[in-house]
Order: sequence, then structure tokens, then C-alpha cells
Amino acid sequence: MSRLCTKLQIDVPIIQGGMGNISHAELTAAVSNAGGLGTIGCGTMTPAEVKRLIEETRRLTSRPFALNIAIRVSPHVEQLIALAIEERIPVVSLSAGNPAPFLEKLREAGIQTIGVVASVKQAVKAEQAGVDVLVAEGVEAAGINSPLELTTMTLIPQITDHVTIPVLAAGGIGDGRGLAAAWMLGAEGVQLGTRLIATQESRVHEQYKRHLVQADDLATRIIGREVGQVRRVLNGPYVETLQPTSLAAFQEQTNESFHIKGALEGDETEGYVNAGLVSGLIDDVPTVAELFNRMMDDAFGRIERMYRTLQ
Repeated sequence: MSRLCTKLQIDVPIIQGGMGNISHAELTAAVSNAGGLGTIGCGTMTPAEVKRLIEETRRLTSRPFALNIAIRVSPHVEQLIALAIEERIPVVSLSAGNPAPFLEKLREAGIQTIGVVASVKQAVKAEQAGVDVLVAEGVEAAGINSPLELTTMTLIPQITDHVTIPVLAAGGIGDGRGLAAAWMLGAEGVQLGTRLIATQESRVHEQYKRHLVQADDLATRIIGREVGQVRRVLNGPYVETLQPTSLAAFQEQTNESFHIKGALEGDETEGYVNAGLVSGLIDDVPTVAELFNRMMDDAFGRIERMYRTLQ
């Protein structure tokens, strides 16, 4: 078993990205039951709402799962840290902000921490602060991204050259080829987001899943760059109408209510859906277990075939 799997108490080196306010117990539990690390994204939810999700997830799995707390997004960060400790959540991932102020409390509670980073500088600082595992996320990923816009292909080897803790690759990964590539670049595993939306256990609207299956290489776009925020979404009627005049206006036009309308209600005329560049690689809706088995088998098979070819 790899050191990553040992740290996170998982069987396969695949974790679920935080999905904010569209997180739900069924998908979180399915990821954990398939041997990965399921994640409840806290988004802007209240601690009471997150606690209900924890309870629902525990009814569906006895395996470990994580909480993702987006520091600059959630208005309840301190309370959610306390909730994670109270509920004895084994892993907490911290994104969208500086994790350092929260690490000591989590470490004292025996909780493993994951820091989401987008540059070498961020990765080094997170390791120095005491984070246990890093997720290095390229601009190919869905939703809000770093304005640095570094790509997964170039980001992973640079970060793994500068840190000693395990690194997971995120952004543009959704099959065995991506997993094998991440390993070759120095990552010890991967974080999936968009690819897990198009699974049978995902409880988003069927239109969201259909849109992902139908997507091609040009199906996503970045919005918000002109006002200083980078968000990758699927093309759709609502996002085509957006003409933000300020960061505040853009954030209002893309707040969670509009994402819920698109993702959970299937209305892309009045709302939008986050999606990564991996959308163009999605052509079916398997179970999570089928996806993970396929990814692992394909990754090992491709590495072995390439090795034989080069002999």
C-alpha cells in the first residue's frame, strides 16, 4: 500500500474533490465504498446542514470520508473545523485560502489534512505549515481556479520536485490515461471532480450528466477572467449572457443559487454548471466502482504495454 493510501486509509489513490453546495451523501459514500476517499464539500452550507450530510453519509458507508472547507468561501470556517473534530472526521481538505491557522487544532485531533494548491510557492508554504497531503490543481479543473492558470501537466512535476509529502494531481483527469500520466509526473494519486458527476450514484440533474457525455473538447469556457476571477464552466445559454462589470457583480451572477439551478434543476438558461476540460473525455455514466476499476486496470495496463514496447 502506498504512503498516500496509508495516510488517508484508502485502497485506491483516487479522492473526490469538494463539490460545494451540490455535495450529497450518495456520491460521497460511493467513492469511499469503491476504495477511494469520498468528500463532502461544505460550500456555503451551515454546520447543521453539513452535519446532516455527515449523518446521511455514515448510513451509507463505514469507510473514511473527508470534509472540504473552502476558507474564503464559507462563512462558517471555525464552526466547521469544530464540527470535523466533534464528528471525528478522519480527513479535512482546506482550499481557497491559507490553511495554516487551522492545522494545529486538526493535528491535535488526529485528523489528516489536505491542502489544495496552484503553484510551487503555495505548495512549499503548505508543507512548511504542516499539511499532510497536497492536491495540486491545474486550470483544467472545474469551477473557481487560481488566476495563475498553471496547467496540470507542468504544475505537478514542479511541485513534486519541491516538496516531500504526497501530492495528488487535479484538473483534466478522468480515465486510466490521466491516472498513469499523473503517476509519471510524480503525483501519488488523483483528485476527480467533473468525472464523478457523470456516474450513476451522482444525484445531480440528468441534463447535467447528458451535457457532459455530449461535450467535446471545446465545450467548456473560462468566465470571470476580466474581473479577476477564473471559473471554468460548461457552455450554456446563461453563461453566454454574462457581461460582468465588476468582481462583485460577477460573484453575484455566479453565486451558489445559480449553480444549484443548473446542476440540480437542470436549467442552464437561468443557471450554469461547473465543468473541467475533462468533459471532452466523458462518454458514459458508469458506477463509481466501475470507473475506479477501469481507471486502475487501464493505468497499469498502459504502463506495462509501454514498458514492453520500449524493451
